[in-house]
Amino acid sequence: MGSFSIWHWLIVLVVVALIFGTKRLRNIGEDVGSAIKGFRKGMQEGEEAQGQLKADPPPTAAKTESEQRDRAE
Repeated sequence: MGSFSIWHWLIVLVVVALIFGTKRLRNIGEDVGSAIKGFRKGMQEGEEAQGQLKADPPPTAAKTESEQRDRAE
């Protein structure tokens, strides 16, 4: 029972092409490709946003001018 040979995969490919048709398979391939591109783009944007967050200084205990004014009143 070992691994499938190239002939097995060719027969599977022909059967799938007959069932779904080449046009539908092409559309599915395009959809999967665009989904992968969108995922990669989102991951890159997420890494850039995390890099910006790490570069921001941590919040300090100093209060803003408006908070200081509110306390003084």
